[in-house]
Amino acid sequence: MQTASYLERREELETYFDRTAAEAWSRLTSDAPVSRIRATVRAGRDEMRGVLLSYLPQDLTGLRLLDAGCGTGALSLEAARRGAEVVATDLSSSLVALAEERARPHEAAQNIDFRVGDMLDPALGTFDHVVAMDSLIHYKAGDLVDMLTKLSQRSRSGVVFTFAPRTALLSAMHFAGGFFPRSDRAPAIEPIGAKRLRQLVAATPSLAQWRPGRTRRIVSGFYTSQAMELVPA
Repeated sequence: MQTASYLERREELETYFDRTAAEAWSRLTSDAPVSRIRATVRAGRDEMRGVLLSYLPQDLTGLRLLDAGCGTGALSLEAARRGAEVVATDLSSSLVALAEERARPHEAAQNIDFRVGDMLDPALGTFDHVVAMDSLIHYKAGDLVDMLTKLSQRSRSGVVFTFAPRTALLSAMHFAGGFFPRSDRAPAIEPIGAKRLRQLVAATPSLAQWRPGRTRRIVSGFYTSQAMELVPA
């Protein structure tokens, strides 16, 4: 059963990415001209996607992968090109529709099952690998760890994910965002220190068979995110 805070944030994210930000994300994740600020975010996301993919086997043939929060589908398509059978899911029907449209011309698209819905839905089945790029960063620490628990329970080899590291810049942006009218705000990012996250993972009995592995922070202008993997203990 999901917590009330998780369900509330999930609804906010669905509304934001389906209505407020759909067009902006379409441009950001394309090769269309964008502002300097958004260009740094695009570059950071491209670099982060490469990091997460580098944590996976180069040859994914015959392996089942969950792209949890697939957005416009760039990671799903690359994993499918490497042989994975991908289930790509996102709360936003607008983003999933765009992901399907962009993947359609590519032969690897036949290996991707796009779905609109909750990444934690047990009906999605089990996987060899789970990847969650910038899709857990809006959830409070308790919900984040609960999400990692549920995702790891459906993964045979591990979970590769990102979190928002607690830095002075991100903390300041988080604080400043509270002054904007609620209707103008993107759902808040919830920063957490890497040390604190490791402590929470170690203290969670349901994650006892997993341990944090490689981690890498990407900073590109207005984009800051940190990759981490959970691997068998």
